[in-house]
Amino acid sequence: MRHEYSGTLTEDDIAADWPTQFGAWFDDAVSAGVSEPNAMVLATADAAGRPSARTVLMKDYDERGFVFYTNHDSRKGRQLAQNPFAALTFPWYPLHRQVHAAGSVAPVTRAETEEYFALRPRGAQLGAWASTQSSVLPSRAALEESLAAVEERFPDEVPAPPHWGGYRLTPETVEFWQGRRDRLHDRLRFRASDGGWVIERLAP
Repeated sequence: MRHEYSGTLTEDDIAADWPTQFGAWFDDAVSAGVSEPNAMVLATADAAGRPSARTVLMKDYDERGFVFYTNHDSRKGRQLAQNPFAALTFPWYPLHRQVHAAGSVAPVTRAETEEYFALRPRGAQLGAWASTQSSVLPSRAALEESLAAVEERFPDEVPAPPHWGGYRLTPETVEFWQGRRDRLHDRLRFRASDGGWVIERLAP
């Protein structure tokens, strides 16, 4: 199952700031037809340090960080309330690239949540109300019954649920990983330092 990687990432190639570099690589992933290029693996941990990971969709990014949305009562929501730090990875395998970021996590404003929620398809809006995310269900039928009740409750506009909203991971580090032959990969990391960023090369 071994696969050789190709590509390079040098200090001369990388942008001066991580959002610009991320944007360039994200555009490359979109242009290459990577399936759901905004999908990222999000790792969180509870108060005891027990980790969990799952794939979520990034919905926005800028110099402040990466934004995703979820049910606050879900496993990741509960863990972030206990331990407001996380790590994420964008796995752009067809390009032999990954982006890793780690840092603190905080809720976005309610206005941001409501603005984004209004853009969601109606089905996704109803689903946010119908699903008690991460809780144990007795059957699929129970979920369908919950959805039917929500559809009856909201025949027209669907408001953002109070238990649902966005989070922003504010990175302390952002690493750009480019696969190379013989597993001697290029790894360039932006690390927050004294109000700015330093770029450092990591051993593969």
